[in-house]
Amino acid sequence: MGTSLRPAHTDLPEPRRPDPNHADCRGVASILARVGDKWSVFVIMMLSDGPKRFNELKRMINGISQRMLTLTLRGLERDGLVTRTIFPTIPPRVDYELTDLGRGLQEPVKALGEWAIAHQEQIASARTRFDQRNSTYSSDTNPPP
Repeated sequence: MGTSLRPAHTDLPEPRRPDPNHADCRGVASILARVGDKWSVFVIMMLSDGPKRFNELKRMINGISQRMLTLTLRGLERDGLVTRTIFPTIPPRVDYELTDLGRGLQEPVKALGEWAIAHQEQIASARTRFDQRNSTYSSDTNPPP
């Protein structure tokens, strides 16, 4: 017998249609803004090997201000990625730790951070070449071709 050329599996699931109000895009964008923020990436990387105290994180993350670390930790806690545990000691001890949801994010974030570290020289060289090529166009109104 020959092979039939008629489609046998035509019962395909309905394709997922985007929300006409773009609510799904806005939701994903707000999540990516949080986890893609440079300080969030550093905090998640630093917490990947266990809980840390605020000042310990501040020492580990070069260049972060106390206010920015506070805001970053608060945002990560709000999104359910970090927990904050207060111990009733004098002075009070506060530990920050990744939640299960945060631990699920640590591998992609760690991979992104490692990629950035491994390629920072290449990116810097590319930026320099781009800036040198385009510096003659900075005063022109026409962009380069």
